[in-house]
Amino acid sequence: MAPPAASRTCLPATNTAPLSTWPRWEVFKRDFVSKEGRVIDVGSADARTVSEGQSYALFFALVANDRVSFDTILHWTEDELAQGDLTSHLPAWLWGRDDTGSFRVLDTNAASDADLWIAYALIEAGRAWGERSYTARGAALARRVLDTEAAQLPGLGLTLLPGPVGFHPAADTWRVNPSYVPLQVLRGIGGSLPDDPRWQRLAATSARMLTDTAPHGFSPDWALYRVQGGFAPDEDTQAESAYNAIRVYLWAGLLDAADPARAALLDRFAPFAAYIAEHGAPPERIDTRNAQAGANDGNAGFSAAAVPFLAARGETALADTQAARAANAAAPGYYTSVLTLFGLGWREGRYRFDADGRLHVASLDTRVCEGAK
Repeated sequence: MAPPAASRTCLPATNTAPLSTWPRWEVFKRDFVSKEGRVIDVGSADARTVSEGQSYALFFALVANDRVSFDTILHWTEDELAQGDLTSHLPAWLWGRDDTGSFRVLDTNAASDADLWIAYALIEAGRAWGERSYTARGAALARRVLDTEAAQLPGLGLTLLPGPVGFHPAADTWRVNPSYVPLQVLRGIGGSLPDDPRWQRLAATSARMLTDTAPHGFSPDWALYRVQGGFAPDEDTQAESAYNAIRVYLWAGLLDAADPARAALLDRFAPFAAYIAEHGAPPERIDTRNAQAGANDGNAGFSAAAVPFLAARGETALADTQAARAANAAAPGYYTSVLTLFGLGWREGRYRFDADGRLHVASLDTRVCEGAK
């Protein structure tokens, strides 16, 4: 069983630098964000930018109370990925260099996880900075996500699909990604748009997806849902748990102690914590059909992503060990840096989500408390 919910006490920062500054964010900007506001996956063959990277950078800029960077990243995202208008267009998921050497949108399909994080960051930025234009754009984008990237699945309910096109391979089958449904983001958007009850339904279906796709305690990168039989392994990806799924444990660990889904998720993913305790690091890859691990440990970003989850389970010493492994990594790449900003930023007390999904930021709030409203 998962440990009892933690008491709602204010969590002091464990770093020694003032929380008004965030050195890791400054390094991330230096290494991966262009002066125009484009987050670059440095080292990729096409110098690509994905909408996910833009969404995370918006969130980190808000946590850092860095409005200049927030606006720069937002403007590039809207102009280059959303045809200049996030209220009318979902952002394209992939932008980069084509075969002729020109930079442009390479795939116009959208990625629903990025769209959710962009909408959430805009709504929370509007609240934090008192900017109505952020709120309006975030609300419009959130409604578009429900209208075009969610579907009513028979026997399950309203479900987030990974994008508007390409995830309904057969009449009775849909493809889903559990890492695309951070419950705190769904709850936060829903709380800001109380007149739309679909958000509560989507959160409930997403919580079921997270548990039902992980029968052995490890979340898959991708899964199938069939009308007859429910969730099933995605054979195209060998039912693997890897670079997508690591975020599932991260999002679960970041849930407020009072979130109704938290205890069940901490319990369901207990084998993930047990693996770390036995091996000293998260696995890079797991076959979720039989819980067999691959040969390699996950990188430092995997350890950073595990920190909130282990802490939520009360495994403080193990969380400390993984935080140290993440902090000592040399020159991490884009995705490792993202996971590290999420995991170690939380550990340093820079942000929390409350039970309603609202964001509390240390650089904006006088106190950051787990579960505070």
